[in-house]
Amino acid sequence: MLGIILGLIVLMVLAYLGWSIIWVAPIAAGVVALTGGLDLLDAYKDTYMGGFVAFAQAWFPVFLLGAIFGKLMEDTGMARSVAVAITKVLGTKRAILGVVLSAAVLTYGGVSLFVVVFAVYPLALSLFREANISRRLLPATVALGAFTFTMTAIPGTPQIQNLIPMNYFNTTAMAAPIMGIAGAIVMLGGGYWYLSWREKTTKQKGEFFTEPKDENVMNPDGHIPSFILSILPLVIVLVTLNLFKWDVIGALLAGIVLIMLLNINKMKSFIKAINGGAIGSVTAIINTSAAVGFGTVVKVVPGFERLTEMLLGIKGNPLISEAVAVNILAGATGSASGGMGIALEALGSKYYEIALDTGISPEAFHRVASLASGGLDTLPHNGAVLTLLTITGMSHKESYKDIFVVAVLIPIISVIVAILLAIVGLV
Repeated sequence: MLGIILGLIVLMVLAYLGWSIIWVAPIAAGVVALTGGLDLLDAYKDTYMGGFVAFAQAWFPVFLLGAIFGKLMEDTGMARSVAVAITKVLGTKRAILGVVLSAAVLTYGGVSLFVVVFAVYPLALSLFREANISRRLLPATVALGAFTFTMTAIPGTPQIQNLIPMNYFNTTAMAAPIMGIAGAIVMLGGGYWYLSWREKTTKQKGEFFTEPKDENVMNPDGHIPSFILSILPLVIVLVTLNLFKWDVIGALLAGIVLIMLLNINKMKSFIKAINGGAIGSVTAIINTSAAVGFGTVVKVVPGFERLTEMLLGIKGNPLISEAVAVNILAGATGSASGGMGIALEALGSKYYEIALDTGISPEAFHRVASLASGGLDTLPHNGAVLTLLTITGMSHKESYKDIFVVAVLIPIISVIVAILLAIVGLV
């Protein structure tokens, strides 16, 4: 037990310091192996790499196609077109809501969170300028739209955080719709109320919009396609995945093909976009696989049995212990998919057995795992947070407090609401 805790601390601290999880995870796994009495070399070559490779084998096609889909949406201007259309409808008086919904539509349509940040930022900057809102709130506004309810809560979302639990609980992307919608309402409603309140308080303190140092990002050049054409690939992915029950690989392929057909005049730029998406997907899958490999080592040491007993022994509904396990591990790794991968790789089969034995719907376990992964994952060392702050030109000191409220605190509250619904049978 002590070795597992020490390994988690090593993983979390080194990740917080900015060290890549690609090599931090093996080090942390080595700590767990040594304190657990395992042979270090065997633990790395067999156990760690076994978990690493198994996850990559199962999920690389989804990571690859998802990244290519997002990159094509970005490079063709379709992602920006969707964002522009939404913000025009809402206007500058609802600048925060416009940014949130722009990011949400893109994320729910299957566009990578990182791509959404790049696509929405120029529009967000323009809206914040016109509404004279302090830029310190801009990162939290984008985070609310991209990192929360469309990532984990709304049924049918093609984001990886909603797809991973399917393998462990024999569910679909539409699992537990009532719980998911309730969680989404808590996150969107609570987050928007908080940011609106913060807008008022910052203005009362005399804080208003200030121009960023990097003026190149403010006014991106290039013609963008129509909104109707731009929204079609997002709709195709959602419809084929959820209505026609296609495999996510087929759904993403359909979206990619449609993007290319609708932008056939930009055919020469496709290779660059596809290459960029493919390269980005490799880093993403390796990061998550590294975290899962760490969880595989944890699973085989003697102390894990005691840890399992502790988590499963948490009083009350077993959904509570699942939420705690996923949240803690997502926080330790700074990754929603990585933390959930570790937790479900180690405990997924146990929770599925509990679901079958107790009569609790496996869909409830699916939705709680997904929701819980989007809580403590957004701590300061989270990769998406670091990217968001870099792109917006803000620091942790200036903007992280607001990110914490909308992307950590309120999502954790949404998990509690979802569990309460499951307890009374509303799944």
